Amino acid sequence: MFNDLCAGPHIPNTSYIKGNAIKLLKVAGAYWRGNEKNKMLQRIYATAYWNKEDLQAYLTMMEEAEKRDHRKLGTQLDLFSVREEIGAGLVLWHPNLAIVREQIENYWRSEHRKRGYVIVHTPQIAKSKLWEISGHIDHYRENMFFIQKENEEDEQYIIKPMNCPFHILIYQANRHSYRDLPLRMAELGTVYRKEKSGALSGLTRVQGFTQDDAHIFCTLDQLVEEINEIIDFVKDAMAIFKMEFEVELSTRPESYVGSLENWEKAEAGLKEALDKRNMKYDINEGDGAFYGPKIDFKFKDAIGRTWQCGTIQLDFNLPERFGLKYQDKDGSMKTPVMLHRVVFGSMERFQGILTEHFAGAFPTWLAPTQVAIVPISNEKHIDFAETVYKKMRDAGIRVKLDDRSESMNYKIRESLQDKKIPYVCVIGDKEIDANPVAVRARGIGQVGTLSVYDFISKIQEEIKNKSYELTVK
Repeated sequence: MFNDLCAGPHIPNTSYIKGNAIKLLKVAGAYWRGNEKNKMLQRIYATAYWNKEDLQAYLTMMEEAEKRDHRKLGTQLDLFSVREEIGAGLVLWHPNLAIVREQIENYWRSEHRKRGYVIVHTPQIAKSKLWEISGHIDHYRENMFFIQKENEEDEQYIIKPMNCPFHILIYQANRHSYRDLPLRMAELGTVYRKEKSGALSGLTRVQGFTQDDAHIFCTLDQLVEEINEIIDFVKDAMAIFKMEFEVELSTRPESYVGSLENWEKAEAGLKEALDKRNMKYDINEGDGAFYGPKIDFKFKDAIGRTWQCGTIQLDFNLPERFGLKYQDKDGSMKTPVMLHRVVFGSMERFQGILTEHFAGAFPTWLAPTQVAIVPISNEKHIDFAETVYKKMRDAGIRVKLDDRSESMNYKIRESLQDKKIPYVCVIGDKEIDANPVAVRARGIGQVGTLSVYDFISKIQEEIKNKSYELTVK
């Protein structure tokens, strides 16, 4: 007897699949209703395409995705871990990945200051009253962490799932006129959202994460220009990582706050901004946030997968709920429009995507270790190797001196292939006599010899330009 438990989609029979483009991927056992006391079911995983070529392209992509899995690379490159003692979806950033994050955060801060943002910092918890005003208690409760009260008279506190109410309170702290707007406020704000354990995965789906968050308070007349500025920011940021992106416009969900009129104005504002740029986009009906519609940016990685990361959310509702005002030219008090915005999405998710995008071989400006120095003989060459190491370290290069007793070839292979370090400098008799370094580059092999100062200069230029490719060739 066969019972079809799948919700679909279905076809009447397999004759609809032409060209024998079917592939059984794996089989697995599963207890009925997840209870080990019930009978075991056989679960079959398979895929089908219209032709063999499309099937083979998919299988090749899946093989490549397996090699790039950031969870495996996380162990191989010592990037991060998630420990049972802490809890699922709560990430420990090891020094190597913390360096990558630091470089991206440095870029984030400098770019925001160039683009007219002010950077703020806000608390990790707040009274439940704040989340009642914002509407999160009614519309987001199942995803929130509540701090247990010891006594009935204690006030209820919540670990923040969002940064926006805090930024609103900073806006409220001062009077504003139309001359102050747009006010662009940014924060690398860590938030916590309760997720089902089965949905958690490495860095890409977690319970605690840091958003590259920003909120823009502006007038209705400034709205389209501000949206365009954000789109330009996303384009410029993704160009550095050689990522393209697709765009979706997500509209009003079933559960929402605010008036229908405000929602219609908000959706029209986002659509106008996209249409004026002649941007291609899809409509994602009903997938907006509960307080406003949004533009989602889906980044495309090196093997063609898309990841939802950046977003722009237009909000007329929270400014009204918090009573935000500014004085207009005619002296009247008006409510500003609020834009919620992230470029990378979260540091955790973006780092996971980036690790897979580069297959762990980060460009030099991001690489945890940029240069490994390998002396051929510790006895004969270690002193000169230490001199080169100190010169590079003092020049701001992230350099490692590998003085282990392993063979030279083993250390070179491990550095370039296993640890994916961009460059290795080999120190031997010739290097000591002539004062250059013999350079090998990841994926290239022997580059030749360069003076220490020339090599440092070239590396510094590569880092400064945030080059995607290795330039010392």
